[in-house]
Amino acid sequence: MEAGDGSRSAGFARPAVRRVAAGFLLLGSASLVAVVLWDPARGVGRAVHRLLELSFPVALLAGAALYGYELFLRRWLAAELAHLAGPRIVEALLPHQVMEALLDSIYGENDANRDVMTGVLGGAGRRPLGGDLTISTHTGVHMELRGVDRELYYLTTAVTYSFRKNVQVDRFIVFATCNALLRDSISSGCQLPLFELWFVPDSSLFRSSVDDMLPSVRLGIEYLDLDGGHHSASASKLRLREVKYQQWADYLSFFREDMGPLPRQNTHDHLGDLRIFECDLSDIAADDHTVRAIERLSVRVSALQRIDDGICYWQAPYPCYVDQITFAAKELDVDGSTVFEFNLAPFTFRSNTATTRWLRAEDLPELDVRSWLLPGHGVALLWRPSRS
Repeated sequence: MEAGDGSRSAGFARPAVRRVAAGFLLLGSASLVAVVLWDPARGVGRAVHRLLELSFPVALLAGAALYGYELFLRRWLAAELAHLAGPRIVEALLPHQVMEALLDSIYGENDANRDVMTGVLGGAGRRPLGGDLTISTHTGVHMELRGVDRELYYLTTAVTYSFRKNVQVDRFIVFATCNALLRDSISSGCQLPLFELWFVPDSSLFRSSVDDMLPSVRLGIEYLDLDGGHHSASASKLRLREVKYQQWADYLSFFREDMGPLPRQNTHDHLGDLRIFECDLSDIAADDHTVRAIERLSVRVSALQRIDDGICYWQAPYPCYVDQITFAAKELDVDGSTVFEFNLAPFTFRSNTATTRWLRAEDLPELDVRSWLLPGHGVALLWRPSRS
């Protein structure tokens, strides 16, 4: 409604300017006619005649100037002002302020606009201090399935992120949950730049699966130290500290306040389905460097899952340009008793990049995505016992 009211006000302003211009021209013309045709000899009439003689050029000039401004000059000035000031104004605003104004002008004010904004900017785009956005311009993903027995398998996911701008951060956060509501809300609720999200579909496996995943985490970083020097480091063993539930509100905004349609959550209601871990990236830096910013991040983790789930997937935690996603599933059948067939199901902007046929593990193609994936986008790998 506000946008509509503004448009109507602007529309009414133009006829008003033209009416004023016409009034000045009419007044000036009438004064000119009076000066030419009326010539009083003396007294008050002579004073009025002199006043008209002085005022008609001013009225005609004002009317002509207003008409010229309205018909020609106003559009040129508006275009020049937008050309010169527009980019500077946009650059001075925080990214979420620009996008919020844009979405509200297009869709109208709606809490659901936050989901669109988070998808494009990531949750860190709403950080109060407006730090650099976490956007990976080159991302590679590898998923490997390795059977443990006939019921369980290890899903190993290795992802490499390269960031367009160095991410000013010295911590790495891991969120683990078996709650679908939290899984779909963490990307929006987390305002920390670098994080991973683990989702365990089976709540009965949640705690043991997460405990099993922690030692498997491998982290590699290319970073800047406090002096601006470029370095790289990797950790064969990562020390992840569990965050106490009393501090969860410092990591996820929906424990502090309502988040759009999601009401404020109580930490006590999620003691059994959420765990948060963090590590200091300076602990793995070489030569006791202090990490100031991350240029490139590699994360590898293994998770224990049930084979009869028949599905595993990877989702982008923040905006990522994904080059390629590869798969290795030959070892899902641990003892040769079951032959599986697989199907790829991308949920991306261009989901037609994969075949829809069921394939053997050795025939699984490399998925050339070559496109942006936003939070909520990803790829799923499905399997079933072979029917042939």
